[in-house]
Amino acid sequence: MVLVLGTVLIFAALFIVFAAVGGLSPERQGVARSLEVLEAMTSSPEALTKESDKSFSERVLDPLLARTQKLGRRITGADQAERIRGQLDRAGNPRGWTVDRVSSAKILGTLGGLAAAAYFVLILTPAWPITALLVLAFVVLGFFAPNIYLYNTASKRNEQILKDLPDALDLLTISVEAGLGFDAALQQVARNTGGPLAGELTRVLQEMQIGRSRSEALRGLGERTTVQDLRSFVGAMVQADAVGIPIAQVLRVQSKEMRTRRRQRAEEKAAQVPVKIMIPVILFILPCLMIVVMGPGILSMIEAFSDT
Repeated sequence: MVLVLGTVLIFAALFIVFAAVGGLSPERQGVARSLEVLEAMTSSPEALTKESDKSFSERVLDPLLARTQKLGRRITGADQAERIRGQLDRAGNPRGWTVDRVSSAKILGTLGGLAAAAYFVLILTPAWPITALLVLAFVVLGFFAPNIYLYNTASKRNEQILKDLPDALDLLTISVEAGLGFDAALQQVARNTGGPLAGELTRVLQEMQIGRSRSEALRGLGERTTVQDLRSFVGAMVQADAVGIPIAQVLRVQSKEMRTRRRQRAEEKAAQVPVKIMIPVILFILPCLMIVVMGPGILSMIEAFSDT
């Protein structure tokens, strides 16, 4: 027992001696270096601290996006850029979406399509024709994914404009007949309505405020949408402004036509309901009814023939 206690005391004494003379100096040096680095970071100039405090997106994602935008400008021609700008206008210019962003998104979508195709090929290991078709399908889907998104957004936006247009024209007609000018009536409609149509009317007013004529602003409204009713309204207003026809009379006629067209569209959709409902009835409802009605009889017949 005394021998064990003496051995422990000897090792403890050696540990204290090594710690005193610097046997643990590497660990202390490491801690000291870390403290020096922290002190240098806190006392370094502001420019260096800003450079080191950048986020991952600022250090990696933004340069990658800038490179893809340069590559997109090279691939995308001038006519294609104009088409993308037109798609953005019809989609309402979503926040953060520009021509360069769409071009870079097409390139990133292509690379993502290649990666997804490689993943499925490694998992499924299909034959060469199916592999080539799969790679081509994913690449094409990734390349046109931004266009599909913009087309879908523009389609939903046009449906909302078509839905809100008759009510907006009624309010515009009432405002003009009450004594307001056309510009003031447009401002009243844009203020008291919502949705994409109110945004388009607000843009028309802003364009007129910066110096564009009323006809040019209205023509720009017609070019930014594919809604035929809105284009016909814009054409009628431009023609009335050029010829000198009273605007209140034109608005009254246009409002009546819009309500008639809305009623006709509702009747057309109502007439399409029996044809559209036929498919789920034949595929899902009739088989269930046949099983419920004829099932017991078929079971009885099976039992009767099996007994004989």
